[in-house]
Amino acid sequence: MTSPLRFLFRISAVLVLLVTSVRADVQPGILTLARAYLGSEAALSGVNGLRMVGTLEVSQTGATSAPPAELEIVFQKPFRQRIKATTQSQVEVTSLDGYDAWQQVTDNSASSRWQVTLLGPDQIKRLRANTFENLAFYRGIESQAGRIEDRGTVTVDGIPCRQIAFIHAPDIVFVRNFELATGRLVMTQTDSGTQIREEGKIKVSGLLFPQSMTTTAQMPDGAVRTIRVTFSSIEVNPVIAASTFAIPTLNP
Repeated sequence: MTSPLRFLFRISAVLVLLVTSVRADVQPGILTLARAYLGSEAALSGVNGLRMVGTLEVSQTGATSAPPAELEIVFQKPFRQRIKATTQSQVEVTSLDGYDAWQQVTDNSASSRWQVTLLGPDQIKRLRANTFENLAFYRGIESQAGRIEDRGTVTVDGIPCRQIAFIHAPDIVFVRNFELATGRLVMTQTDSGTQIREEGKIKVSGLLFPQSMTTTAQMPDGAVRTIRVTFSSIEVNPVIAASTFAIPTLNP
C-alpha cells in the first residue's frame, strides 16, 4: 500500500478542527452554542497559533496498512501552516506561507536526497481556507469572501443536528453537523464526499480539542480509505519563527 505520506496534502485539506462565522440567515443559536462548546470568548479570541503533535495512520480495505507516521501540524495567523510527517524511510513537509505553498520530501537513507515542489493556485486556496478555519473558531468567513448556509435539521449517527455549510468557493465546502443539544461537532463532510469524525477530548488553555480525528473516503474502485490522526499534545500560541514556513533554499 502507498506510504501514508502520500496522503499528507489530503490530511491538510481535511484537518478542519474548528469552523467559521455567523450570518443573519443562519440560526444564530447553534453557532453560538458550538463556539461556547469549544471555550470562552476570551480563550477563543486569544488564539494566534496552534501546534499539534501525534500520529497518522492510513488503512484501506483490501490493502496492507502502512506503518504509522509521526505527525506535527502548525497553524499561525494569518495564513501560515506547516504539516510534517515522518516515517523510517522519509520525511514529508507541506507548508503554506501567505500566498506561497510548497512540499518537500526527504529520503531518510544515507543519501539524504530531497526534493521541493511548489504547489499550484488551487492547492494554495485550499490550504488558506484550511488555515483560516483552524484559527477562526466559527467567525469571520465573510472577510475571506466566503459565506455560510443553514441547511436545516438533520439526523447524523442517530443524533439530532443542525447542518451548516461553510463555503469558501464552489469546490471548497465544509458541511458540518452540530448536535442541537450541545453544539458539539458530530460530523464534517467535504465537497469531495469525505467524512470526518472526532473522538475524545484534550483541554488546553481553556479550549477543547479532539483527541483523534478519523477521515473516511470511498475510492473509485469501491474500497474505503481511513485516515486516523491521534494527538498526543496540543499547544496554543507556540513561538514559531516565520522562517519555519518559508520555501526551503535550493542549496542542500
